[in-house]
Amino acid sequence: MTLRTIDSLGQLGGKRVIVRCDLNVPLQDGQITDDGRVRASLPTIKALIEQGARVVIVSHLGRPKGAPEAKYSLAPVAVRLGELLGADVAFATDTVGASAQAAVAALADGEVVVLENLRFNAGETAKDDAERGAFATELSALGDVLVSDGFGVVHRKQASVFDLAGIVPSAAGLLIAAELEVLDRLTEKPEAPYTVVLGGSKVSDKLGVIGHLLPRVNSLLIGGGMAYTFLAAQGHKVGASLLETDQIETVRGYLLEAERLGVKIVLPTDIVVASKFGADAELAVTPADAIEDTPFGASGLGLDIGPESGAAFADIIRSSKTVFWNGPMGVFELAPFAEGTRAVAGALTEVDGLSVVGGGDSAAAVRILGFTDDQFGHISTGGGASLEFLEGKRLPGLEVLGWQ
Repeated sequence: MTLRTIDSLGQLGGKRVIVRCDLNVPLQDGQITDDGRVRASLPTIKALIEQGARVVIVSHLGRPKGAPEAKYSLAPVAVRLGELLGADVAFATDTVGASAQAAVAALADGEVVVLENLRFNAGETAKDDAERGAFATELSALGDVLVSDGFGVVHRKQASVFDLAGIVPSAAGLLIAAELEVLDRLTEKPEAPYTVVLGGSKVSDKLGVIGHLLPRVNSLLIGGGMAYTFLAAQGHKVGASLLETDQIETVRGYLLEAERLGVKIVLPTDIVVASKFGADAELAVTPADAIEDTPFGASGLGLDIGPESGAAFADIIRSSKTVFWNGPMGVFELAPFAEGTRAVAGALTEVDGLSVVGGGDSAAAVRILGFTDDQFGHISTGGGASLEFLEGKRLPGLEVLGWQ
């Protein structure tokens, strides 16, 4: 693996270092509900502070439409970062305007400023190369070098991730280096037995990774909303459960390919079916091939894998040496449908080998369900980026840093 690291930038004391973090944290009523991505950014930020760099942190949050929206402000993130660093962290109320310019100019060696949400400027995510490049040029005026450390966005060709790295000297931060080291272990001679657990809502989001990993894994466990397309591909009725009918034939192809390769694709054998989507719904646990045989009939919704499936998945996970998990087993945000995800998460904490939680909803789930980061081998900060890496896709935010 080739990648430019911070060391390649030389001595950074006194220099303005733009750090592209991924501080896209969940907020509720202006409060951070999961600060995992902030904490994951700390090693790089602290290393730069110790060198005496003037640290200029840039990030996005949410999906604003290229203009300021108060609910997407990074102000609460700047406060939390200051608490975690035990130091004052300045905050600029714009991205490249008067506030950002003044805040950066006021930095002393070893001090930190967070600029407002990059996506408040339409140039950050513009499809037009010139518009994106123009915004990157404005950003470049605020720093001498770039340390790219937002792993969750390296699959995006965006101004702060891609274009800026071609304007000023650039290198990967410690978080990106750590993420790539783990993902490399998942793709290059992983220790067997190797199990991949996939969940989440849409099978179409995971087709690429299924196809790329099938020849490399021993077991593929399928839960979450995507399981119903697999069950339908086997000829089972799934009621009103999430179903991608246009993917059924593709899934049948993967089932046949897995059989040819000797890979076990393990589907739920029982399902928690609900009368409606809600924590107060009536529930029934039913065999996976009898979803419509509950009192709810064809209107029943599968919202979690059942206890038998959870136990079976957990047994396979615990007996593995390498496990990658991306996507919850059910609607874990609602207590009645959290047990399948809890069973998978708990089993990952018992793996005698490498256990990787693949970011996104999976990372949120383990924290919401009361697990701690140190119970797992690695919790990725980038769900989409992790999946695209495992699909073998080119990631522009890494290629511009010399990654091969």
